[in-house]
Amino acid sequence: MSAARILDGKGLADRLRAELADEVVRWRSATGVMPGLGVILVGSEPASAVYVRNKRKAAQAAGFSDIIVEMKATATQDEIAEAIDQLNDDHTIHGILVQLPLPRHLDSESLLRRIRPDKDADGFHPVNMGLLALGTPSLVPCTPLGVRELLIREKIETKGKRAVVLGRSNIVGKPMALLLMAKGPGGDATVTVAHTASQDLPGLCREADILVVAAGQPELVKGSWIKPGAVVIDVGIHRRADGTLCGDVDFVEASQVASAITPVPGGVGPLTVAMLLRNTFEAAKKLVEPNR
Repeated sequence: MSAARILDGKGLADRLRAELADEVVRWRSATGVMPGLGVILVGSEPASAVYVRNKRKAAQAAGFSDIIVEMKATATQDEIAEAIDQLNDDHTIHGILVQLPLPRHLDSESLLRRIRPDKDADGFHPVNMGLLALGTPSLVPCTPLGVRELLIREKIETKGKRAVVLGRSNIVGKPMALLLMAKGPGGDATVTVAHTASQDLPGLCREADILVVAAGQPELVKGSWIKPGAVVIDVGIHRRADGTLCGDVDFVEASQVASAITPVPGGVGPLTVAMLLRNTFEAAKKLVEPNR
């Protein structure tokens, strides 16, 4: 039995989605508008299809409408750009996402930048990343946003704490660091970003009161890398040869050292979907209410 408190991301995500559904009911009653989510799925990669199906189910349960645009894996850059433009122009759609990864022949960055920043449900557009860096966030990448919500709801103090983010991706690492150093709840931490070129990764991780791991390597972080009593947030998810799932952290070892830890599965993943819906609803409120 683990010594660490298990941070139940799935349970929190269920509560957040229920709270959102109640807000949506009131908003729809006041405005007559149903929040709309548009998703572009390119190809038939099984994991992506499952993610899109889960997002659609969650959106419908929260009282959203949705459009799923399914395109062949051989779709061209121009064809996908045209699909994005159609969603950009559709007044019933308030949040747009392109399911990643895309087939290799496509320029993902160019397509993500084509999404209107005010409909950017994933929060990846340079405008939204720039606003986050400036401390005036609009739509924030969903996984880091979910981690911050977990820290706040679980009453994990971040102010003045030493936080280490292992990973520097635009999707998780960089925006996570910005949120942790931002002023206010879930922020005000002193942040170090570590990555594959960092020297002495175990030593850097051991400095952390809060360790967020988004390294993309299965069970990279061992118990010996963790400061006793630290909070460990594991963003990774991988499938082992035997079919079981694991994260970027060796859960068995880490849970004997940490004070609190997210499991895989059931930790950060469900929060990402909840924050996608939250972003879409926030976008809908900004797009609709000024025009009423």
